[in-house]
Amino acid sequence: MTTARENTNGSGLPPVPSIPLTAETPVKIAEETSIGGLIRDATAHLSTLVRAEVELARSEVAGEIKKGVKGSVYFILAVAVLPFALIMLFMTLAYALYDIFDFPLSLSFLIVFFVVIIVVGLFVFLGVRKMKKLRAPQRTIASAKDTVAALRHRGEGH
Repeated sequence: MTTARENTNGSGLPPVPSIPLTAETPVKIAEETSIGGLIRDATAHLSTLVRAEVELARSEVAGEIKKGVKGSVYFILAVAVLPFALIMLFMTLAYALYDIFDFPLSLSFLIVFFVVIIVVGLFVFLGVRKMKKLRAPQRTIASAKDTVAALRHRGEGH
């Protein structure tokens, strides 16, 4: 029976633990190892399996994160271009007021400016109102205090 300690590849690289893939007869296993050896090998194989699963999950998540970063670049570019589009929209609104209602051009731009300021003020008001509703994580704080208190009392007993 192979163990995690027996794998060497002669390339100077550290040994890579592996799980044996060959079927061995119970008689051969009994001849080669004791109960303690079997438990040791089972523990080593279980540890190897868990490490392999963690490594697989890590590689899959890393790939997905790379895809997410690449996708987010396009969102960042869109957010960077959006202010220029808004400027063009506001200019269009000002010229529309000038053309449709025969307002002086400067008054048209001033009206659009004040409408934008009012909308910004509304968003600030709504944001402040939502921020005032935020609370500290009371359960987390209480749990952390309990943990610190328990650790302090545990240290005093020794």
